[in-house]
Amino acid sequence: QVQLVESGGGLVQPGGSLRLSCAASGIIFSVYTMAWYRQAPGKQRELVANIISAGMTNYKDSVKGRFTISRDNARSTVYLQMNSLTPGDTAVYYCNVRDRGRDYWGQGTQVTVSS
Repeated sequence: QVQLVESGGGLVQPGGSLRLSCAASGIIFSVYTMAWYRQAPGKQRELVANIISAGMTNYKDSVKGRFTISRDNARSTVYLQMNSLTPGDTAVYYCNVRDRGRDYWGQGTQVTVSS
């Protein structure tokens, strides 16, 4: 079955950086669009960035220029490099893949930006 396992979250000061990783299994990773979503307390889950199989990327406006999504098909892993973090980036971050119309999610990793 499809499994997504995130890692790399934590507590960071404003202006700091974190790198999230998501290891996928149960899919032919290289052909799928992979995405990162986030959900802050009391808010809906929102798309942060995605990357298609060919490597083209798409970002939420508020993270453009600060976040970078990338993928390593050999390792079946997608990354989210987050720089210049602000308290507004505080959320649980989820890895996502859609397979035959069904969304699969990782367990989520907490990112807290605070001084």
